Amino acid sequence: MTRRARTAVLISGRGSNMGALIEAARSPGFSAEIVLVLSDDPGAPGLPLARSWGVAAEAIDFRAYTGKPAFEAALQARLASASVDIVCLAGFMRLLSPSFVERWRGRILNIHPSLLPNLRGLHTHERALAQGFVEHGCTVHLVTAELDAGPILAQARVPVLPGDTADALAARVLREEHRIYPHALDELARSLPDRDDYERSGVAVDG
Repeated sequence: MTRRARTAVLISGRGSNMGALIEAARSPGFSAEIVLVLSDDPGAPGLPLARSWGVAAEAIDFRAYTGKPAFEAALQARLASASVDIVCLAGFMRLLSPSFVERWRGRILNIHPSLLPNLRGLHTHERALAQGFVEHGCTVHLVTAELDAGPILAQARVPVLPGDTADALAARVLREEHRIYPHALDELARSLPDRDDYERSGVAVDG
C-alpha cells in the first residue's frame, strides 16, 4: 500500500490487545495506523487508555439502541466517518450480524484465545485445562458469519504446564496474542489494494 491502512479497534473492556496494536502501529514501517477505538460500553477501561496514547476513542453504547440493527448502523456510520479500511476486534463482546460482517469481508480481524478450530466460544482456558490439553494458544482469523470460524491468519502455541491455573495459562497465551495480532494486522494491511485503487474502480471503501 502507498499509505497506511486506517484501522479501527473495537473493544468492550481493558483493551489489552488494543494497546499492543497501537504500540506496534507507532513503528514507521508498520503498514496500518490505529485511527479510532470504539467500545460498546462507555465504562470500558480501554477508552481512556487509548486517548492517553493519542488515539480517538469513544463509546457507542449498545444499551442506547432498540436492537442490533440500530446499534450496528451507528457503528458502521462512525467507521465510515473515520474512513476506516480495517476493523480489529479486541475483546469486543457483541456478536456481529452476518450483514455487518459481509460489509467488511476480508477486512475484519479477531484474536481468539485458542488454537482454532478447537475451543470456539468463551472460557477457553478453563476448557483447555478441563479437557486435559497439553498445548494451548491463540489464533488471529478473518471474521465470518460463523463464530470463530473464519480463515486463519496466524497462530501461536504455548504448553499447558503441570499445575496450571486458568489465570496462569491465560497470561501465557496473552503474551502470544500481543505478539501475533500486530503481525497479522501488518500482513493484512500490506495485502490490501491501495485505497485510491478502490476509488478508481468504484468499489465502496467505507465498509
